[in-house]
Amino acid sequence: MALSTSARKSRWLLSPLAIALVGLLTVIYAPLLWHWVDGWLNKSISIQHEYFSHGIIGLPFAAYLAWGLRPKWQALPDRLHPVGLGLLAMASALYISQLSDWMNVSLPLMLAGICMTLKGWPGLKLMGFPLALVALATPSQLPYLIEPYILPLQSFIASVAGFLLIQGGVDVTVDQIYLRVNDQMVEVAPHCAGLKMLFTSLYVALMLIYWNDVWRSRLRTIIFLTVTVGVSVSGNIIRNTLLSYFHGVGDRAAFVWLHDSWGGDLYSALMLLSLMFILPLIQKYVPQRLSLEVKSETAV
Repeated sequence: MALSTSARKSRWLLSPLAIALVGLLTVIYAPLLWHWVDGWLNKSISIQHEYFSHGIIGLPFAAYLAWGLRPKWQALPDRLHPVGLGLLAMASALYISQLSDWMNVSLPLMLAGICMTLKGWPGLKLMGFPLALVALATPSQLPYLIEPYILPLQSFIASVAGFLLIQGGVDVTVDQIYLRVNDQMVEVAPHCAGLKMLFTSLYVALMLIYWNDVWRSRLRTIIFLTVTVGVSVSGNIIRNTLLSYFHGVGDRAAFVWLHDSWGGDLYSALMLLSLMFILPLIQKYVPQRLSLEVKSETAV
């Protein structure tokens, strides 16, 4: 039986409770979100928190997805789960602590707690991916904890960059994560090794996987994420090679343009744009799943 016009409209209207929750969350978290965005855009936030600048596109996308899920959300029965109340209490305690990192983490916990308090586990499952996007865009000290373990990646990028410069006739000496180019020392630091770009690339890859329903194929998902890591690492090898060359020949303007100015942003944008062209190729040439068929012949 078809829904009436008024019934269809009611499914898209926000209830008074939803309006109150959105208003309350806006009042509480708008200053925090503004601090994130301002820090990401003006690079006035800490280096560790700058790793999460992909939230500039990820948070609006998460809101868009959650908005589109409203009809399914309203169709779920109201069901309070005790874990939801625990999450709300934890998020509130973290927020009022006034400690920066704890206040940051309180946002995804608060949203998850609201989902479970209103709709239980089904509500959390329904909003799982938007919540994951929020959590993965929430600034934390995770990069600081990971940095000590990426020394092999730093050494690898330094070695390949040195090899490429040598092929171009440049005087280069490589010592672990350091390159001496024309007696000018360059360090491939964790930030310069592409850890931030790797975070961003994988985040954008997850968005593309969800948007194109690629997640339904484990094979395509694994291949695309693997290719994403390869693109990120390869792109940062080229970027570090150019930066080392500019620094070694004393081209300060080119170095600053690619390292600190909009040249670096343009380079990153082109890398991310390449993922949008790679995914359709994977969808076209990689099957949904591998099927192994064993043919047997029965003798008659």
